[in-house]
Amino acid sequence: MDFGRVLILNTLAPVFLLIALGAGLQASRFLSPGFLREANRVVYWVGLPALLFSQLARLGRGVGDATPMLGVMLVATVAVALISYPVAAWMGVRPGAKGTFAQAVLRGNLAFVGLPIIYELPDVTLAGGLSLRAAAVLTVAPMMVLFNITSVMALLASQHKVGWAMAWPLLKQLASTPPLVASLAGLSWAWAGWTLPTMLDQALGSLGEMALPLGLLGVGGSLVTVNLGGKWATPLAAALLKTLAAPALGWLVGRWAGLGPVELKTVMIFLAAPTAVVSFTVASELKGDEPLAAGAIVVSTLTSMVTLAIIVGVF
Repeated sequence: MDFGRVLILNTLAPVFLLIALGAGLQASRFLSPGFLREANRVVYWVGLPALLFSQLARLGRGVGDATPMLGVMLVATVAVALISYPVAAWMGVRPGAKGTFAQAVLRGNLAFVGLPIIYELPDVTLAGGLSLRAAAVLTVAPMMVLFNITSVMALLASQHKVGWAMAWPLLKQLASTPPLVASLAGLSWAWAGWTLPTMLDQALGSLGEMALPLGLLGVGGSLVTVNLGGKWATPLAAALLKTLAAPALGWLVGRWAGLGPVELKTVMIFLAAPTAVVSFTVASELKGDEPLAAGAIVVSTLTSMVTLAIIVGVF
Protein backbone atom coordinates (compact mmCIF):
# COMPACT_ATOMS: atom_id res chain seq x y z
CA MET A 1 0.00 0.00 0.00
CA ASP A 2 1.50 3.37 -1.03
CA PHE A 3 2.04 6.32 1.29
CA GLY A 4 -0.97 8.27 0.00
CA ARG A 5 -3.41 5.46 0.80
CA VAL A 6 -1.86 4.94 4.23
CA LEU A 7 -2.18 8.66 4.97
CA ILE A 8 -5.84 8.68 3.89
CA LEU A 9 -6.67 5.63 6.00
CA ASN A 10 -4.75 6.81 9.06
CA THR A 11 -6.29 10.28 8.89
CA LEU A 12 -9.90 9.67 7.89
CA ALA A 13 -10.62 6.13 9.12
CA PRO A 14 -10.52 7.00 12.86
CA VAL A 15 -12.97 9.85 12.30
CA PHE A 16 -15.50 8.03 10.12
CA LEU A 17 -15.20 4.78 12.09
CA LEU A 18 -16.31 6.65 15.20
CA ILE A 19 -19.20 8.18 13.25
CA ALA A 20 -20.16 4.71 12.00
CA LEU A 21 -19.88 3.32 15.55
CA GLY A 22 -22.21 6.03 16.84
CA ALA A 23 -24.70 5.22 14.07
CA GLY A 24 -24.45 1.48 14.79
CA LEU A 25 -24.90 1.90 18.55
CA GLN A 26 -27.97 4.06 17.99
CA ALA A 27 -29.49 1.90 15.23
CA SER A 28 -29.02 -1.34 17.21
CA ARG A 29 -30.45 0.28 20.35
CA PHE A 30 -27.38 -0.84 22.28
CA LEU A 31 -27.65 2.60 23.85
CA SER A 32 -30.85 4.04 25.24
CA PRO A 33 -32.56 6.49 22.87
CA GLY A 34 -31.58 9.47 24.97
CA PHE A 35 -27.94 8.56 25.66
CA LEU A 36 -26.28 10.14 22.63
CA ARG A 37 -28.60 13.11 22.88
CA GLU A 38 -27.42 13.67 26.46
CA ALA A 39 -23.81 13.01 25.41
CA ASN A 40 -24.17 15.65 22.70
CA ARG A 41 -25.34 18.11 25.34
CA VAL A 42 -22.29 17.36 27.49
CA VAL A 43 -19.97 17.83 24.51
CA TYR A 44 -21.75 20.99 23.31
CA TRP A 45 -21.99 22.65 26.72
CA VAL A 46 -18.84 21.33 28.43
CA GLY A 47 -16.33 19.37 26.33
CA LEU A 48 -16.04 21.53 23.22
CA PRO A 49 -16.04 24.86 25.12
CA ALA A 50 -13.29 23.48 27.39
CA LEU A 51 -11.24 22.41 24.35
CA LEU A 52 -11.63 25.73 22.54
CA PHE A 53 -11.03 27.89 25.61
CA SER A 54 -7.96 25.97 26.80
CA GLN A 55 -6.36 25.81 23.35
CA LEU A 56 -6.93 29.50 22.68
CA ALA A 57 -5.94 30.66 26.18
CA ARG A 58 -2.52 28.98 25.84
CA LEU A 59 -1.59 30.92 22.73
CA GLY A 60 -0.77 34.26 24.32
CA ARG A 61 -0.47 37.23 21.97
CA GLY A 62 0.37 35.14 18.89
CA VAL A 63 -3.31 34.85 18.02
CA GLY A 64 -2.99 36.79 14.78
CA ASP A 65 -0.57 34.31 13.19
CA ALA A 66 -3.45 32.30 11.67
CA THR A 67 -4.90 35.34 9.88
CA PRO A 68 -4.06 34.17 6.30
CA MET A 69 -5.84 30.83 6.80
CA LEU A 70 -8.80 32.56 8.39
CA GLY A 71 -9.00 35.07 5.55
CA VAL A 72 -9.14 32.34 2.92
CA MET A 73 -11.80 30.48 4.93
CA LEU A 74 -13.91 33.63 5.21
CA VAL A 75 -13.70 34.50 1.51
CA ALA A 76 -14.47 30.96 0.32
CA THR A 77 -17.34 30.52 2.80
CA VAL A 78 -19.00 33.81 1.91
CA ALA A 79 -18.56 33.09 -1.81
CA VAL A 80 -20.19 29.64 -1.67
CA ALA A 81 -23.00 31.01 0.53
CA LEU A 82 -23.75 33.67 -2.09
CA ILE A 83 -23.67 31.05 -4.84
CA SER A 84 -26.19 28.96 -2.88
CA TYR A 85 -29.03 31.44 -3.45
CA PRO A 86 -29.17 31.27 -7.28
CA VAL A 87 -28.66 27.49 -7.04
CA ALA A 88 -31.59 27.26 -4.63
CA ALA A 89 -33.75 29.30 -7.01
CA TRP A 90 -32.72 27.06 -9.92
CA MET A 91 -33.60 23.97 -7.85
CA GLY A 92 -37.05 25.39 -7.14
CA VAL A 93 -36.52 25.74 -3.39
CA ARG A 94 -39.46 27.63 -1.90
CA PRO A 95 -38.62 31.13 -0.54
CA GLY A 96 -39.10 30.14 3.10
CA ALA A 97 -36.58 27.29 2.74
CA LYS A 98 -33.80 29.21 0.98
CA GLY A 99 -32.29 30.17 4.33
CA THR A 100 -32.14 26.50 5.33
CA PHE A 101 -30.43 25.68 2.04
CA ALA A 102 -27.89 28.50 2.50
CA GLN A 103 -27.18 27.41 6.09
CA ALA A 104 -26.55 23.83 4.96
CA VAL A 105 -24.02 25.11 2.43
CA LEU A 106 -22.07 27.47 4.69
CA ARG A 107 -22.19 25.85 8.15
CA GLY A 108 -19.51 23.16 8.23
CA ASN A 109 -18.91 20.69 11.04
CA LEU A 110 -15.49 22.08 11.89
CA ALA A 111 -15.48 21.06 15.53
CA PHE A 112 -16.54 17.41 15.30
CA VAL A 113 -15.21 16.43 11.87
CA GLY A 114 -12.70 19.07 10.73
CA LEU A 115 -10.68 19.30 13.94
CA PRO A 116 -10.45 15.51 14.52
CA ILE A 117 -9.02 15.10 11.02
CA ILE A 118 -6.47 17.86 11.64
CA TYR A 119 -5.56 16.23 14.95
CA GLU A 120 -4.81 12.98 13.09
CA LEU A 121 -2.23 14.78 10.94
CA PRO A 122 1.34 15.42 12.18
CA ASP A 123 1.37 18.54 14.36
CA VAL A 124 4.01 20.42 12.38
CA THR A 125 5.19 23.99 12.98
CA LEU A 126 3.92 26.46 10.39
CA ALA A 127 5.73 29.43 8.89
CA GLY A 128 4.34 31.88 11.46
CA GLY A 129 5.63 29.80 14.38
CA LEU A 130 2.28 28.29 15.39
CA SER A 131 1.72 24.55 15.49
CA LEU A 132 -0.78 23.15 13.01
CA ARG A 133 -3.28 22.32 15.76
CA ALA A 134 -3.04 25.78 17.32
CA ALA A 135 -3.55 27.43 13.93
CA ALA A 136 -6.51 25.14 13.27
CA VAL A 137 -8.20 26.10 16.55
CA LEU A 138 -7.52 29.77 15.83
CA THR A 139 -9.24 29.35 12.48
CA VAL A 140 -12.21 27.44 13.87
CA ALA A 141 -13.04 29.91 16.66
CA PRO A 142 -13.78 32.99 14.48
CA MET A 143 -15.50 30.80 11.87
CA MET A 144 -17.93 29.63 14.55
CA VAL A 145 -18.77 33.28 15.15
CA LEU A 146 -19.42 33.71 11.42
CA PHE A 147 -21.47 30.50 11.18
CA ASN A 148 -23.72 31.47 14.06
CA ILE A 149 -24.37 34.99 12.81
CA THR A 150 -24.84 34.22 9.13
CA SER A 151 -26.88 31.05 9.68
CA VAL A 152 -29.38 32.75 11.94
CA MET A 153 -29.57 35.77 9.62
CA ALA A 154 -30.14 33.54 6.57
CA LEU A 155 -32.92 31.59 8.29
CA LEU A 156 -34.64 34.72 9.60
CA ALA A 157 -34.26 36.66 6.35
CA SER A 158 -35.93 33.87 4.36
CA GLN A 159 -39.06 34.22 6.49
CA HIS A 160 -39.12 37.86 7.57
CA LYS A 161 -38.16 41.23 6.21
CA VAL A 162 -34.62 42.24 7.13
CA GLY A 163 -34.80 44.78 9.94
CA TRP A 164 -34.50 45.40 13.65
CA ALA A 165 -37.06 42.68 14.37
CA MET A 166 -34.30 40.17 13.60
CA ALA A 167 -31.92 41.61 16.20
CA TRP A 168 -33.32 39.92 19.32
CA PRO A 169 -33.54 36.36 17.89
CA LEU A 170 -30.00 36.78 16.54
CA LEU A 171 -28.57 38.03 19.84
CA LYS A 172 -30.43 35.32 21.77
CA GLN A 173 -29.01 32.59 19.54
CA LEU A 174 -25.46 33.94 19.82
CA ALA A 175 -25.59 34.33 23.59
CA SER A 176 -26.81 30.74 24.01
CA THR A 177 -23.99 29.17 21.96
CA PRO A 178 -21.40 27.82 24.45
CA PRO A 179 -18.58 27.10 21.93
CA LEU A 180 -18.90 30.65 20.62
CA VAL A 181 -18.80 32.15 24.13
CA ALA A 182 -15.83 29.94 25.04
CA SER A 183 -13.98 30.98 21.88
CA LEU A 184 -14.45 34.66 22.61
CA ALA A 185 -13.38 34.12 26.23
CA GLY A 186 -10.28 32.17 25.17
CA LEU A 187 -9.28 34.81 22.63
CA SER A 188 -9.74 37.53 25.24
CA TRP A 189 -7.64 35.57 27.75
CA ALA A 190 -4.90 35.12 25.18
CA TRP A 191 -4.84 38.80 24.20
CA ALA A 192 -4.63 39.78 27.88
CA GLY A 193 -1.47 37.68 28.17
CA TRP A 194 -2.72 35.74 31.22
CA THR A 195 -1.58 32.22 32.09
CA LEU A 196 -4.00 29.49 33.09
CA PRO A 197 -3.37 27.97 36.54
CA THR A 198 -1.92 24.48 36.13
CA MET A 199 -4.79 22.67 37.83
CA LEU A 200 -7.37 24.53 35.70
CA ASP A 201 -5.37 23.93 32.54
CA GLN A 202 -5.20 20.19 33.23
CA ALA A 203 -8.90 19.96 34.10
CA LEU A 204 -9.92 21.79 30.93
CA GLY A 205 -7.51 19.66 28.90
CA SER A 206 -9.09 16.46 30.19
CA LEU A 207 -12.57 17.73 29.39
CA GLY A 208 -11.41 18.80 25.94
CA GLU A 209 -9.98 15.35 25.18
CA MET A 210 -13.42 13.79 25.53
CA ALA A 211 -15.07 16.29 23.19
CA LEU A 212 -13.85 15.05 19.82
CA PRO A 213 -14.46 11.25 20.12
CA LEU A 214 -17.76 11.69 21.97
CA GLY A 215 -18.80 14.34 19.47
CA LEU A 216 -18.14 11.96 16.57
CA LEU A 217 -20.27 9.27 18.22
CA GLY A 218 -23.00 11.87 18.54
CA VAL A 219 -22.74 12.78 14.87
CA GLY A 220 -23.24 9.13 13.93
CA GLY A 221 -26.18 8.73 16.27
CA SER A 222 -27.80 11.88 14.91
CA LEU A 223 -27.57 10.59 11.34
CA VAL A 224 -29.71 7.61 12.32
CA THR A 225 -32.37 9.59 14.16
CA VAL A 226 -32.96 12.59 11.86
CA ASN A 227 -35.97 12.59 9.53
CA LEU A 228 -34.65 12.59 5.98
CA GLY A 229 -37.90 13.13 4.11
CA GLY A 230 -38.41 11.80 0.61
CA LYS A 231 -36.61 14.39 -1.51
CA TRP A 232 -32.90 13.96 -2.23
CA ALA A 233 -32.15 16.32 -5.13
CA THR A 234 -32.10 19.50 -3.06
CA PRO A 235 -30.06 18.06 -0.15
CA LEU A 236 -27.64 16.61 -2.71
CA ALA A 237 -27.20 20.02 -4.34
CA ALA A 238 -26.49 21.58 -0.95
CA ALA A 239 -24.06 18.76 -0.10
CA LEU A 240 -22.12 19.18 -3.34
CA LEU A 241 -21.82 22.92 -2.81
CA LYS A 242 -20.65 22.31 0.75
CA THR A 243 -18.16 19.50 0.21
CA LEU A 244 -17.03 20.08 -3.39
CA ALA A 245 -17.52 23.72 -4.43
CA ALA A 246 -16.39 25.20 -1.10
CA PRO A 247 -12.98 23.44 -0.95
CA ALA A 248 -12.46 24.14 -4.67
CA LEU A 249 -13.02 27.84 -4.01
CA GLY A 250 -10.71 27.57 -1.01
CA TRP A 251 -7.98 26.12 -3.20
CA LEU A 252 -8.31 28.96 -5.70
CA VAL A 253 -8.34 31.67 -3.04
CA GLY A 254 -5.57 29.99 -1.05
CA ARG A 255 -3.28 29.72 -4.07
CA TRP A 256 -3.93 33.37 -4.89
CA ALA A 257 -3.22 34.34 -1.26
CA GLY A 258 0.03 32.37 -1.23
CA LEU A 259 -0.80 29.87 1.51
CA GLY A 260 1.77 27.17 2.13
CA PRO A 261 0.92 23.51 1.36
CA VAL A 262 0.02 22.58 4.95
CA GLU A 263 -2.08 25.70 5.52
CA LEU A 264 -3.86 25.18 2.19
CA LYS A 265 -4.64 21.54 3.01
CA THR A 266 -5.96 22.55 6.43
CA VAL A 267 -8.29 25.18 4.96
CA MET A 268 -9.57 22.76 2.32
CA ILE A 269 -10.25 20.10 4.96
CA PHE A 270 -12.30 22.57 6.97
CA LEU A 271 -14.20 23.73 3.88
CA ALA A 272 -14.93 20.12 2.84
CA ALA A 273 -16.31 19.19 6.28
CA PRO A 274 -19.98 18.12 6.10
CA THR A 275 -22.88 20.26 7.19
CA ALA A 276 -22.91 20.67 10.97
CA VAL A 277 -25.49 18.59 12.84
CA VAL A 278 -26.43 21.65 14.90
CA SER A 279 -27.81 23.23 11.72
CA PHE A 280 -30.82 20.91 12.05
CA THR A 281 -31.48 22.16 15.58
CA VAL A 282 -31.18 25.80 14.54
CA ALA A 283 -33.43 25.26 11.50
CA SER A 284 -36.01 23.58 13.72
CA GLU A 285 -35.95 26.35 16.32
CA LEU A 286 -36.23 29.10 13.71
CA LYS A 287 -38.98 27.34 11.69
CA GLY A 288 -36.80 26.40 8.73
CA ASP A 289 -37.17 23.38 6.44
CA GLU A 290 -36.37 20.43 8.73
CA PRO A 291 -36.33 17.65 6.06
CA LEU A 292 -33.98 19.72 3.92
CA ALA A 293 -31.69 20.42 6.88
CA ALA A 294 -31.62 16.74 7.90
CA GLY A 295 -31.07 15.51 4.33
CA ALA A 296 -28.18 17.93 3.80
CA ILE A 297 -26.46 16.65 6.95
CA VAL A 298 -26.71 13.01 5.90
CA VAL A 299 -25.80 13.47 2.22
CA SER A 300 -22.94 15.89 2.92
CA THR A 301 -21.47 13.42 5.43
CA LEU A 302 -21.35 10.81 2.66
CA THR A 303 -19.99 13.14 -0.05
CA SER A 304 -17.39 14.59 2.32
CA MET A 305 -15.78 11.17 2.69
CA VAL A 306 -14.82 11.26 -0.99
CA THR A 307 -13.72 14.90 -1.03
CA LEU A 308 -11.72 14.63 2.18
CA ALA A 309 -9.96 11.49 0.94
CA ILE A 310 -8.86 13.38 -2.18
CA ILE A 311 -7.68 16.39 -0.18
CA VAL A 312 -5.74 14.34 2.36
CA GLY A 313 -4.20 12.06 -0.27
CA VAL A 314 -3.42 14.54 -3.05
CA PHE A 315 -2.76 17.97 -1.56
